[in-house]
Amino acid sequence: MRKLTKQNKSIQPLPFAVYFYTVVFLALVGLIASLYLSYSHYRVYTDIGYKSFCAISKDINCDTVSQSPYSLFLSLPVPVWGIVGYIFFLLFLLMAKNKDAENKRVWTLLFLIAAAFTLYSIFLAAISTFYIHSYCIMCLVLYAVNFLLLFYTRMIRSRFKSSGFVDGLKKDIRFFKTRRSSVIGLFAPFFAGILLLMLFFPAYWQFDPPVLLSKINSGITKDGHPWIGSENPKLIITEYTDYKCFQCKKMHFFLRQFIAKHPDKIRLIHRNFPMDHSVNPIVKEPFYIGSGKMALLAIHAATQNKFWQMNDILFEMARESDVIDVRELAAQLGMDPKTLARSVNDQAALKLLQHDILSALKLQINGTPAYVINGNVYLAQIPPEIIKNALKR
Repeated sequence: MRKLTKQNKSIQPLPFAVYFYTVVFLALVGLIASLYLSYSHYRVYTDIGYKSFCAISKDINCDTVSQSPYSLFLSLPVPVWGIVGYIFFLLFLLMAKNKDAENKRVWTLLFLIAAAFTLYSIFLAAISTFYIHSYCIMCLVLYAVNFLLLFYTRMIRSRFKSSGFVDGLKKDIRFFKTRRSSVIGLFAPFFAGILLLMLFFPAYWQFDPPVLLSKINSGITKDGHPWIGSENPKLIITEYTDYKCFQCKKMHFFLRQFIAKHPDKIRLIHRNFPMDHSVNPIVKEPFYIGSGKMALLAIHAATQNKFWQMNDILFEMARESDVIDVRELAAQLGMDPKTLARSVNDQAALKLLQHDILSALKLQINGTPAYVINGNVYLAQIPPEIIKNALKR
């Protein structure tokens, strides 16, 4: 009889405040993580030397996730939407804290919001797995937070004698209706803020191709490599890049901006190092597929005195689509589409590309972007003092 009594004895829940403040803590963790990811997203696009703490490897790299087109949704970075979501959740928690809520109200709505957060986390995880092929540590933290929010909101509903799901939802909605002024006071500024964000948030992730000014010199080196900048430079930078590499585009456009401001001091020489397994012997598995053909298109453009125009368009196209429309490309550059299409099989262009790749391998370059300055190789970025010293001369 004693055993039976123990088995039948109901489990007493902890005080409501324990569960409530656990949910508050989780929502704040999500908000702080989203703030950090928003900051990191901004730095990735605007700081020439930025690297986040979780850029650990090819597979675990927050920066790779930030650089992907999937990091944007409805004209805003995904982590900014994270900030919006957790603030929205916290506003509901303020209503749940109301004495009239009696530990029962708002939790069905909060459970629905947490379920939406969790489903979105699953969607983002699938994007990282099947399209980006890289994971963000802080994003994984947020996935865990969202799952725990779902778990705790469900637990609160069940432990504090909430009614059935549909009935609970109806009661939550009636609860909000009876407190219309409080709801408007909380949520009207919130939704107005979202509208302002969508209208005026700066699109810092858009790299506008540098304008090719007539005052900036350009040409071809004796070895057949395109250059732009000074005819008598204080500093010569040779870049090895891949058109599908985000950091290559970012660094290239920063360098072009420096050249536009100091056209008489810096010269940039372009060389190709596509991380495409079809042309690069150090790449053993599919990676940046198609960048080898893009390099061949650029090499052909150089023979038509249109390299820098082609270069800028290829960097833009590589981010927007995996497929290059040769007809559209030819139309933008005023080139013959048939000749341009045949250039990807041109043996002379392929020989020049192989020469670039072999020269990079001799310098022990194994990734992009890479820069050669005065015989020294710098991977991913150039020490700022090198450029500063050159500008002082």
